[in-house]
Amino acid sequence: MPLLVIENYPKADLAAFGRKADAMGIAYRVVRAYAGETVPDSAGHHSGLVVLGGGQDALADAQYPFLPDVCELIRRFHEESRPVLGICLGCQLIGRAFGADNILARPIEFGWHQVTPTAAGRNDPVLKALGEGGPLFHWHTDTVSLPEGAVHLASSAMTPIQAFRMGRATYAIQFHFEAALEDVTGWSHHLADEILPHTPDWPERMEQEARLNAGEADRIGTALTEAWLGLL
Repeated sequence: MPLLVIENYPKADLAAFGRKADAMGIAYRVVRAYAGETVPDSAGHHSGLVVLGGGQDALADAQYPFLPDVCELIRRFHEESRPVLGICLGCQLIGRAFGADNILARPIEFGWHQVTPTAAGRNDPVLKALGEGGPLFHWHTDTVSLPEGAVHLASSAMTPIQAFRMGRATYAIQFHFEAALEDVTGWSHHLADEILPHTPDWPERMEQEARLNAGEADRIGTALTEAWLGLL
């Protein structure tokens, strides 16, 4: 059965996660919700669900009317105990789907920053791939509170809720572990008009930050990807 992938925003695709899935022979179907493609109303024949990031906030239903449908789809997969993964906006939509507070318009967290697992994260089947922590890529202002019943898995200095799990296999991850250096490089070029207003020195900073952090971030990202795909 193929994996179902919801793209919420242009150029926010599976990136390195998709390349690893291809290498592992895992098929997936992409729904470009931002482009008007219909979000399915059931899990159907899909093995799991990935909900990707985006520049909008998780409550922007007026501009992006498919967002409530994505939340309902998350709940459907969860109820059937099929693995779910939400990244960045996807993490915030999982929070919304389970009654958390969406906290909007905080100061931006951008670039590679340290993420540290909680005690539960160190023992989690997926987040244990983070080891004792490492520099992962971030691009967000919004966050969520921890939903009732969630297991808190990771934090950063700026964002307490960097990862959590609902039930057995619904994972919400705020940081962009799916983005390897080549993906961040692509974003930096193609989405410069969105980056420079909040981080005008990024063209000068990126090379040095990448040299210090990208190798470890890419290694952790691959390990997390393999661990989550293993749930399927």
